[in-house]
Amino acid sequence: MDEERHTRPERFPSGELPPEQKQDLQPSEEAVAPPMRHRAISFFKTLLFTILVAFFLKIFVVEAFRIPSGSMENTLLVGDFLLVNKLAYGVKTPRYAPFTNLAIPSFTLPLFRDVRRGDVVVFEFPGSHGGELPSGPEYYIKRCIGLPGDTINIRSGYVMVNGREVLLPSHARSSVIAGPIEYDASDLGQSTRRSIDGNNFGPTIVPKKGDEILLTLTTMNSWKNLIEREHHSLGISPGGAVLVDGAEASSYVVERDYYFMLGDNRGNSLDSRYWGFVPDDHILGEALLLYWSWDSERPGDETHSQSASVRWNRIGTLIR
Repeated sequence: MDEERHTRPERFPSGELPPEQKQDLQPSEEAVAPPMRHRAISFFKTLLFTILVAFFLKIFVVEAFRIPSGSMENTLLVGDFLLVNKLAYGVKTPRYAPFTNLAIPSFTLPLFRDVRRGDVVVFEFPGSHGGELPSGPEYYIKRCIGLPGDTINIRSGYVMVNGREVLLPSHARSSVIAGPIEYDASDLGQSTRRSIDGNNFGPTIVPKKGDEILLTLTTMNSWKNLIEREHHSLGISPGGAVLVDGAEASSYVVERDYYFMLGDNRGNSLDSRYWGFVPDDHILGEALLLYWSWDSERPGDETHSQSASVRWNRIGTLIR
């Protein structure tokens, strides 16, 4: 009995173990909660991953824009905020180094389809202002009317493409230009003002890659803008011959496909009628949907809440 009593473990209230054994089973401080630095590293990893995903989506997939002018009324109104599908015409690498205005080589990987006639397209403005390079890319939104190789002819405000009339969308503002519009021709790299009758334009053929343009002293000014935008120089020799990159040339082969853009509010839109064609590498994507719309001409006051300025009926609508 004595031997059995000495070998039996000592009992403690509520079945607790001896203090020395209880201490051995206590979890360490590190097992209870990870060190602060581990939690900070985990937080910053999550934050970095989120930023990288958002940056990837903005560069390659979808981007937000705001409508600043009425050139697309009533399809798009001033104060509309829209999302642009940047994958609509393929995967495009950035034309500018991230967070800078430094132009870099870019290429496109076609995936789904090409630009279609009638698409509402966001693109980088192909011109310049005051003959100077812009401080950064400027983005416009218009409707694509002419594809590479199409013939555009506008007479008395009626738009004809390849001999067939292109009707205004049913929701567009029906306005007619009263007469010739005078505008700053520095958008075309010129130092004078020009006047163009937007109701009567063309006929003109939208250039496509591989087209051969005949160059003479009479026609060269019509193509000077396009040739220089393709990074070639155009001039005249002392003997009166046309020069391309300093060499005599009677023709020029177009290096890119181009598109003709027109605003839905045709009577109040500076578009391809005035500043020329849009090269394919300047196209950013297709306008997708409106995610917000704000009427800045109707601010809230004591009698109207701020919500009265929101165009609730436009939010979430697809752009057509």
